Amino acid sequence: MKLKQGSFLWYLYLDKLYCLLSVRNVKALVEYFHLLDVHRKKTLNDVLFYHFLHHVTDLKRNQITIVFNMLDWNAVGEIGFDQFYMLVCILLAQENHLEEQFIFRHSRPIFELLDLDGELKIGPSNFHMYNFLFKIKKQQLRDLYHDFDITGDCEQRNRPAALRHWFI
Repeated sequence: MKLKQGSFLWYLYLDKLYCLLSVRNVKALVEYFHLLDVHRKKTLNDVLFYHFLHHVTDLKRNQITIVFNMLDWNAVGEIGFDQFYMLVCILLAQENHLEEQFIFRHSRPIFELLDLDGELKIGPSNFHMYNFLFKIKKQQLRDLYHDFDITGDCEQRNRPAALRHWFI
């Protein structure tokens, strides 16, 4: 996945240490979100979301649908600014080759996004489905599951001790 040069996101800066946007960039992103929100509902529906991602990235339609469904975890057909902000940070982390740092810094929200069925565990298929966003290599994934598979079922559990050291 690549950001299209010259798009709005191209000009935002992601802090390399904390993988967050500056206050100035968040303010600009809020204004951009309000411009995209043509229905004035403080949300983006799937059509607006598709056109936004199609305009700023090279993602295909099915990938955009996968991302929308990941962010719309309560299945209301819309995403709010919090999910939009998370997506922008993920896109900027990937563009700046900070995927591992981002996952390390934001392990709990990432875990919750990847926990598709809400069972508080994620499997390799979850990572595989979103590999175009996180670019986790197969060996990194094997190492992760070997280190934290505490039950032997090849699933990562949402346990505080495991999350503190998730991608170290």
